[in-house]
Amino acid sequence: MTRLGYQIPNFTYPGVGPDALFDVVVEQAKAADRSGFDTVLVMDHFYQLPYSGDPEQYMLECYTTLAALARETSSVRLSALVTGNTYRNPAFLAKTVTTLDIVSGGRAQLGIGAGWYELEHDSYGFEFGTFTDRFQKLEESLQIVIPMLRGARPTFEGEHYRAHEAMNEPPPISRIPVMIGGSGERKTLRLVAQYADESNLICTLAETARKLDVLAGHCEAVGRDRSQITVTQHVSVCIAPTHDQAVADLDADLERNGRTGEMADMARARTVLGDPDEVAEQLSAYLDAGVDGWTVSATANGMVPGRLELLGETASKLLV
Repeated sequence: MTRLGYQIPNFTYPGVGPDALFDVVVEQAKAADRSGFDTVLVMDHFYQLPYSGDPEQYMLECYTTLAALARETSSVRLSALVTGNTYRNPAFLAKTVTTLDIVSGGRAQLGIGAGWYELEHDSYGFEFGTFTDRFQKLEESLQIVIPMLRGARPTFEGEHYRAHEAMNEPPPISRIPVMIGGSGERKTLRLVAQYADESNLICTLAETARKLDVLAGHCEAVGRDRSQITVTQHVSVCIAPTHDQAVADLDADLERNGRTGEMADMARARTVLGDPDEVAEQLSAYLDAGVDGWTVSATANGMVPGRLELLGETASKLLV
């Protein structure tokens, strides 16, 4: 299960072209592997997200990247944060994640969500549909994917998907955990309670306790013990040996990505920032609110030598 995950949400690095890009990604995954992280995660997107940069910035395909990282790492679990359900047929997704488990020696995890980025859907020709459509698709998909990951041959006839005795051979090496990402109280957290092993919240710290109470309510409604679900919260972190270095790293990243004014202020407000003591204090507040750990991104300086090791060592000490 994920308690300290490192997400790589950015593939645009200063002075790095396509020929050297994967080397930078590998170095981050290896740094996470040796410094206390239990999971490495990448986004399942085709364009950079609007709050992180421009759509034209580099974005690698998720499962190809994870499979390659499987051969470059030895202990971390590997996952999307999170798979956009609308981008793949569910039986095909089960086969893809199972293959990742096999090539990684039993280290795959399925992170999944309903999908939300309309520009990608329109550009690539995926049906976007309504909010309700996407969540109906997600629940149908889970009823195919999860049984296939657990050794069953599901037959399913839904409004959006169907399967007929869908086989998944060879089976996974491990029991692949299922994480559902998002914080929607009526739909997402209900699906977590009914189907998932893990929940990854995306919300403010002030909202965390309420989200956990809502999840507990959904668990009670379906007759499930809330403690069976591991809950992490996604946070953006910029750590450096000194406070001033961390500020400089974040400011340089904002300038590189053209984020000024209100966008820059929003990025600063949602970033856990500072030296190891400051970062530890801020991360501890999430544990105090009731989550079991974090998935962290270090967009500003995760590629800087030593920064990721410092983050892993700082955060992992809080989970002992």
